[in-house]
Amino acid sequence: MKKISRRSFLAAGAACAAAGVLSACGASSASTAASSGASASSSAQAAPQQPVTLNFWHNYSAQSAENDTLMNTLIPKFQEENPGVTVNAVFHEWADLHDKILVSASSNSLPDVARLDIAWVPEFQKAGILTALDEAMGDFSDSNSALLESAMSTANIEGHYYALALNTNTKIMYYNQQAFDDAGLSAPATMDEFVADVKKLSGKNAAGQQVWGLTEPALAGWNVLPYIWSCGGSITSDDYMKATGYLNSAATVKAVQMLADMYAGGELCGFNSGDTPMTDGFGTGRYMMLLEGPWKTAEMAGAYPDFKYGTCEIPAGEGGSVSVLGGEDIGMFTSANQEVAWKFMQFMTDEFAQEEMAKCGQIPVNINTLQGETVQNADYAPYLEAITTAKARPPVASWSEIDDALTSAMTSIIKDGADVQKTLDTLAQQADALLAE
Repeated sequence: MKKISRRSFLAAGAACAAAGVLSACGASSASTAASSGASASSSAQAAPQQPVTLNFWHNYSAQSAENDTLMNTLIPKFQEENPGVTVNAVFHEWADLHDKILVSASSNSLPDVARLDIAWVPEFQKAGILTALDEAMGDFSDSNSALLESAMSTANIEGHYYALALNTNTKIMYYNQQAFDDAGLSAPATMDEFVADVKKLSGKNAAGQQVWGLTEPALAGWNVLPYIWSCGGSITSDDYMKATGYLNSAATVKAVQMLADMYAGGELCGFNSGDTPMTDGFGTGRYMMLLEGPWKTAEMAGAYPDFKYGTCEIPAGEGGSVSVLGGEDIGMFTSANQEVAWKFMQFMTDEFAQEEMAKCGQIPVNINTLQGETVQNADYAPYLEAITTAKARPPVASWSEIDDALTSAMTSIIKDGADVQKTLDTLAQQADALLAE
């Protein structure tokens, strides 16, 4: 894999911003920090004088390599470097973490810091529970400049930064290499080829088992947006103020109808209760294609090391090849012990922690780590290329509610056969009301 320059990543961030999908990039000058913030930052350079417990909530899966690295490598090292500090790391499932934070905010029982899905940051900022780091920390610009600009833009709301980027990712297409070879197919380059391949590869295999050309484990925005965007559809206007005319546009309707037709034709599976999990279905030859992130490589190597698969970018439609930008930020709550919380956030985004997490399949956001040996030797190239055209989910405070409504609408359309245009018309009106709040 070729060496990755800082300029190339900054250009990728600029491309995303030009597409109107990310908040404005750019660092805040340290000179704009409040004097109280400079004082807090200065005190953060010294180790605490009294024993301190730092509460850190996260969603690293309990049995994952990431959690093992966090608990057995990163936290011990941080505690060794900061005598008197004990890190209390608490795992919550992804959706549970979001809801737990909201409930804890109402009862004044928030942790000091948390790993946040990038789509949650606007919501929590609007709720007034996140610290504006560029105002509170005098050395914020030092940390900001060390991180990938496109990833940091996910924490920028109305000109202030409410988190540090922790890791970034996107999704690409995985396909069953043997099945494609047997069918005389090559990786689909266009959406039309993709639809045809899904249809051709679905049906019964040699053993008489049902196989599906495509699998998706859910019908949320994270799952359906790559199809919608690549087909030329959209969720909102570029300024995120309006959904009507976008979420129910002809292009969006066409993309959703494409997925509904696949399900009706027995070509799409994976999101129903009782369906074979994605990795097992793919590794046993029941699912032919899927969209997934860099963690899938490690999962397949561990569970199905002999399975042969190929990867390619998301097939291009009228909107191009557009994946969804993912990743997590690490945020500090307003009730936090700022001194210790900031030190931990800096530690988690510095080269050592980023390198260790990169070994687990996390794409780092630290620029020096991105240029290091671990990333250079890993198979990250397809994802790093896809990030240059990926879009972020709308960075609005109401996204979680819009996403819930979107999931319900997709379920109604795809599983229950509801009319696509009418359902999206209603959804667009719901989204308009949520955007106006």
